[in-house]
Amino acid sequence: MIRRATYDDVPVLMDVFRKARGIMRSSGNMNQWNDGYPSEEVVRKDIDNGHCVVLCEDGKVVATMAFIPGPDPTYAEIYDGGWLSDAPYHVIHRIAVAEPGHNAAKVLLDWGFGQAGSIRIDTHKDNVIMHHVLSKYGFTHCGLILLANGDPREAYQKDL
Repeated sequence: MIRRATYDDVPVLMDVFRKARGIMRSSGNMNQWNDGYPSEEVVRKDIDNGHCVVLCEDGKVVATMAFIPGPDPTYAEIYDGGWLSDAPYHVIHRIAVAEPGHNAAKVLLDWGFGQAGSIRIDTHKDNVIMHHVLSKYGFTHCGLILLANGDPREAYQKDL
């Protein structure tokens, strides 16, 4: 079951993000989501805006993502490539699973494509797990974008 997150979910969401950081570190991704990112403030803002969704199994939150209508200002310029289309899109940020192996990312992506025909997403160059998930799901690597702080991210898009 996928539903919008509430403030009651915040402690569990923070634990999901902590576990996701551990998964990243164990796969060699030492440079993404440092310094406690995403913070509780970021999560609460996603909830305030209606962007934070959670995947529940047996009543327990097992994964989450921010699903945000575009345009995203950090996607205005793309380097070393180009977007597949200029179609209206949604962006996925802060996708995280508590434990690998549940197909949770696929379930969240399937839900996203039930809401929008075009999705853009970015990830750190060292996030081999996310690169694999996106490639397996049929996303196309489109180039490089820069976050607001200037950090580079690998950008992907898939249009239905």
